[in-house]
Amino acid sequence: MYAFRTSHGPADLCFTDRSGGDLALEAPPANLDRVVADFAPGLMVCDLVQVHGDKVDVVEDRRTSSRPHGDALVLGSTKAVLVVRAADCVPVLFHAPEIGAVAAAHCGRPGLQLGIVPRTVEKLRAWGDTSIYAWIGPHVCGDCYEVPEPMRDEVAAVVPASRATTSWGTPSLDLGAGVRSQLEELDVVVTDVSRCTRESGDLFSYRREGAAAGRQAGMVRLRS
Repeated sequence: MYAFRTSHGPADLCFTDRSGGDLALEAPPANLDRVVADFAPGLMVCDLVQVHGDKVDVVEDRRTSSRPHGDALVLGSTKAVLVVRAADCVPVLFHAPEIGAVAAAHCGRPGLQLGIVPRTVEKLRAWGDTSIYAWIGPHVCGDCYEVPEPMRDEVAAVVPASRATTSWGTPSLDLGAGVRSQLEELDVVVTDVSRCTRESGDLFSYRREGAAAGRQAGMVRLRS
């Protein structure tokens, strides 16, 4: 069920593997219910229609119960568990202990260019926290994420650390390295617990499985 699970003070964080079932939006709700019942029993689930953009949703500011479009969530209470989904993109979980807040972000290639992860950090800092901790979860590695050379150059022009080469010698992107560089530039304390989704059979991977691939989840909550 879990590729990684830990606690950081009053925050609980996890990245799932494929043994708990597909956590894509179109997957049976029972799959998500099963994980939430174990990880955050009784809590409301807050997630997003992920769009590879730069919008950060502040859960407390929501005016409707509908699922908003965006790629990151911020929560300053114990009322819910935050969920982002990924197959090869980078899931990132945050804890800002000084203000008692958590956040979760989904970062693919467009999100890396648009700065969804820095925007999430900026939102937490705007609430007054200077000490922020982040966990980078499973994603496709630079050895496996082949892209056309013009695309690599375009992304690397914005985030130089993302420039990579596949294990077979063609242009690629290292999204995780790019995310890590963005976090470290903002003085965020980073813990990288990632494994390559394409190389790990116990994880879903769009690059390996195509459109049939399911999704892992990154989940974070605050305990009372």
